[in-house]
Amino acid sequence: MSATSLSQRPTVNRQFILVARPVGLPKESDFELIELPLPPLTEGQILLRTHFLSVDPYMRSRISGIRTYADPVNIGQRMVGGTVGEVIESKNPKFQVGEFYEGYWGWQEYFISTGDRLRKLDPSSARISTALGVLGMPGMTAYFGLLDICNPQPGETVLVSGAAGAVGSLVGQIAKIIGCRAVGIAGTDEKVAWITNDLGFDAAFNYKSTDNYVEALKKVCPNGIDCYFDNVGGDITDAVFPVLNSKSRIAVCGQIAQYNAIKPEPGLRNFIYLLTKQARAEGFLVYQFADRYPEGVAQMAKWVAEGKLKYREQVVEGFDKAPAALIGLFHGDNT
Repeated sequence: MSATSLSQRPTVNRQFILVARPVGLPKESDFELIELPLPPLTEGQILLRTHFLSVDPYMRSRISGIRTYADPVNIGQRMVGGTVGEVIESKNPKFQVGEFYEGYWGWQEYFISTGDRLRKLDPSSARISTALGVLGMPGMTAYFGLLDICNPQPGETVLVSGAAGAVGSLVGQIAKIIGCRAVGIAGTDEKVAWITNDLGFDAAFNYKSTDNYVEALKKVCPNGIDCYFDNVGGDITDAVFPVLNSKSRIAVCGQIAQYNAIKPEPGLRNFIYLLTKQARAEGFLVYQFADRYPEGVAQMAKWVAEGKLKYREQVVEGFDKAPAALIGLFHGDNT
């Protein structure tokens, strides 16, 4: 058994809890930073210090108060989220001080665990932060969502919205690796330049400076769309339907354009295109592929090592900046 010295052991754990249901875009005042005592470990437990936590679009639905695919975060509860941490004290012989693990203990600086549902990381093979990105949930979302749900074939056109995001940027690159034409939609000229010049997308456009989405899609997808990886929903997705090819496939991954809506949006009226195009649209949650994560992580790591898959991480320093980082996600501040 190994452990930190008693003089170094933290005694207080800071956490962010939800104190108000957001109306529209979340505000920093919807969260509160609290301090709780950190009790001593009992046999079989370990203490982890959080190094990285992830902010992701799905978190908006988790704080809405409505149960979707998971229970909502209730008022007074700790904010959820993916995390990476280091073992700093252990009373469990299976876990040693200095080891790094990925888990889901949310917005808190320390976490006492029995070791359940933790994934051990190897800092020598990849940056530990990648466990929350290209080699974590976003990477698995891109990998299984594209390959299993869309099933793209070489030579087909793959369109992805939110193409500069953690998931979308990987979807386009995977499409290129397997021999497809990759087209992206992003929210700034800089993001469009990044995914085309650096990531190898064949074409892209900035939706914020585009008046007619349908015409823009026809221009960047002259042969139509065979696979659409939908991260945003809303008007952009409405415009995709008329450009779909026969037997096309849509993977519904996210609907970020609607997450902060304060009133219901017009109902979907484009199902006629699913009929006339004999197309298929399927929603998915990455967790349905949990038993295959080792396969996905291994393949994504191989592509990263071979230089076929590039990724960018934006890190906001300081635990107290977590709410601002989440809010910035919905403003498009991150790449």
